[in-house]
Amino acid sequence: MKTDAVTIHVISDSLGETGETVALAAISQFRQNAFRIERLQKVTSPGDLRTLVTAHCGRDCIFFYTLVDKPLREEMERLCRGGVIGVDLLGPAVAKLAEVTGIQPTGEAGRIRRTDEGYFDRIEAMEFAVKHDDGRNPEGLKDADIVLIGVSRTSKTPISMYLAFKGWRVANVPLAHGTEPPKEIFDLDPRRVFGLVTSVDILVTIRAERMKELGGWVPGYAESTVIEAELDEARSVMRKIGCLVIRTENRAVEESAQEILRHIGVRFETSD
Repeated sequence: MKTDAVTIHVISDSLGETGETVALAAISQFRQNAFRIERLQKVTSPGDLRTLVTAHCGRDCIFFYTLVDKPLREEMERLCRGGVIGVDLLGPAVAKLAEVTGIQPTGEAGRIRRTDEGYFDRIEAMEFAVKHDDGRNPEGLKDADIVLIGVSRTSKTPISMYLAFKGWRVANVPLAHGTEPPKEIFDLDPRRVFGLVTSVDILVTIRAERMKELGGWVPGYAESTVIEAELDEARSVMRKIGCLVIRTENRAVEESAQEILRHIGVRFETSD
């Protein structure tokens, strides 16, 4: 079995972000350190491409390429026919779309960044989520697309950040035992509010580990009887608001987030 890491060179006539992302997804299916990824500089001519490939083409070398310029694609295909190991990440998908629809591609490199009109919306959403994390700035809850509530360690922040990355303005509010939640959450449209809950046993484990990481001890924080009382109190608040409750135990952040988005979509498509 080979022990040296195989290099995947990412070549593009743009920034190479798409190629690197696909390469990362591919190597995650193999043992750690089996591969290394090197994003090469942008190529603008067949000559540059040929020089770059020749300079980096050694033993155990693979090229992942996303080339939309026709002369560049043709040159890379010629190099691959000559023995270079290359994987065309974009060509087959673009060709199939053109075949099925009859629409011809523009062949313009870097177009994904210019046509992604949601980019700045996602940046704004991320900033909103950070500003309204863990109950901060409750006066801004009215401006949130989604508000998550729940006791400590029910994945409020990770789910908020995931949804924010998708372009949703998300705020999250902790429900602490014996502490009144901000009055603003009772004025919100309950269809935009989601209560997060999990099991007592899981919270005991998570909170105990959290205290070990911090090197401290908070009385009652990881005790099952206290946690059970917290959850009962939180559910009471959720019932008062009339929001949907999402269970987060044994689920990836993405799964919980997608369930929230499914409900958001159904509710607002059928009502507003």
